[in-house]
Amino acid sequence: MTDQTARHTAGIEEDGQQSQASPSEQAQAVAPSTALEREHGEMKDRLLRTLAEMENLRKRTEREIADSRLYSVTSFARDLLVVADNMRRALEAVTPELRDAAESGAKALIDGIELTERELLKALEKNGVRQFTPQNEKFDPNLHQAMFEIPDATVPAGSVVQVVQPGYMIGDRVLRPALVGVSKGGPKAAPSAPSNDNAKTQANEPTNKS
Repeated sequence: MTDQTARHTAGIEEDGQQSQASPSEQAQAVAPSTALEREHGEMKDRLLRTLAEMENLRKRTEREIADSRLYSVTSFARDLLVVADNMRRALEAVTPELRDAAESGAKALIDGIELTERELLKALEKNGVRQFTPQNEKFDPNLHQAMFEIPDATVPAGSVVQVVQPGYMIGDRVLRPALVGVSKGGPKAAPSAPSNDNAKTQANEPTNKS
C-alpha cells in the first residue's frame, strides 16, 4: 500500500470517528446555547421585576407628595376653626328682631361678618377643608361627638336632632368632629326584610300548636 493510499484511508477513518460522536459529546456541544438562553431569561425576569418595583415606588411617592400637600395645612386649619366658631357665635347672637331694629351702621357690620365667614369657609374649602352639619342624620361616632341626649319619640333613636357645633373634614380625614345632640327613646329602625332563602325556610317549617 502506498503512502498516499494510507493517508487517504486514515482520513476516511477520522471523518467516520467525527461523524460518530457520542450523545454526551453532542449534549456538551449544545449546553452553551441552553445556558445562554437560561441566563437571558433570568436577566429578563430581573429586569421586569425591577421595572415593576420602580413603578410601585413612583406611585407611592406621588401619593405621599399629594398627602403631604393636602394635610400639611392641618395644624393651621385647626387654628382657623376657632375664628370661624367665634364668627358663627356672633352671628347667632343677632336675632331677626335685633337685625331689623339695628341702624344702618350695625347692619353693615353684621353683613361684613357674614361675608367674612363665607370667605373664610371658601378659603378653607379651597385648601381641602370642608364643613359638614349632620342635622337629621344618623349618629356616626367616627364623625360626630354626642354632647347630650334629647327624648324625642318622633324620630328614630340615635338620630342627630341638634348640631351644637359643625364638624370639619380635611381630605378624607376628620379634622374636628361635629358636636351634636342625639335623640333618645324614638322608634327603632325597621328590621331588614328576610332574604328569599330565609322566607322559604320559615314557610316550610311546621307551626307548633299549643
